[in-house]
Amino acid sequence: MDLGRLPEACYLGESSRQYLRDTEVSMKELEYAQNAVGEFGEDNRTGIEGTLHRISAIRNREGKVVGLTCRVGRAIRGHIDMVQDLLQYGKSILFVGRPGVGKTTVMREIARVLSEELQKRVVIVDTSNEIGGGGDVPHPAIGGARRLHVLEPLMQHRVVIEAVENHMPEVIIVDEIGTEADVNACRSIAERGVMLVGTAHGERLKNIVENPTLCDLIGGVETVILGDQEARTRKCRKTILERKAPPTFPFCVEMRKRHYWVTHRTDRSVDLLLQGKKPLVEVRRRDKQFKVVIERWKMED
Repeated sequence: MDLGRLPEACYLGESSRQYLRDTEVSMKELEYAQNAVGEFGEDNRTGIEGTLHRISAIRNREGKVVGLTCRVGRAIRGHIDMVQDLLQYGKSILFVGRPGVGKTTVMREIARVLSEELQKRVVIVDTSNEIGGGGDVPHPAIGGARRLHVLEPLMQHRVVIEAVENHMPEVIIVDEIGTEADVNACRSIAERGVMLVGTAHGERLKNIVENPTLCDLIGGVETVILGDQEARTRKCRKTILERKAPPTFPFCVEMRKRHYWVTHRTDRSVDLLLQGKKPLVEVRRRDKQFKVVIERWKMED
């Protein structure tokens, strides 16, 4: 809903946009909607109590709301069947993918499965209340997981550390790891033996490797100068890039489409990418009958 424009709905698929009526959105309607959903946070987001919907505001220079984006959130059971086997290992998993591919929906379902089916102590650091929904009582879709609110987005890393120190979790779920402080907090948690499930900005593992802020999630990258003999043995240049530490997330899942995911053993894939080679991956997809098909150790496209 944008001031002076026709309201429209956006969907996945071929007919992705549809106008809802032939009259423009007025300031009175925006004010009514704003009053109905309540105060927006520092990130210009709010929710509707008891639901998974998210309302985001667009403001003008004076701070007045001139547009609203209303995202419909749904809980989809069985959505993690393509990676449910990975949860048995108890190792941290990083999900990457473009906006709208379903990362938050996966976080929500993982929280439910780990807390209810696997009986783990799960804590969600819910910065924008997207995983657990609006209000003080979290949505039933997260099962028995506990949810910590974050007052301001820049405080996310503090709440992540607080979750470990105060609430004895076996698993921490955090959406949208994006700052250096978030990365350092995740590394600290991994060293304490807590399983992490998180999402990060980027479409593929390669984007994380090339991102100077996020690359420490996959072990970090350093420049190494080889001796003459070592360079001849490796048949490479004397100056090379290498992974400098074990990855915070042993598994990385690229959500390329809603029904097409690519799974990496992070350490192996990062090492091959730094050598300029294509990693071996597991392709996990759903066929036409929505059955999960796993193709193991294929050369990445």
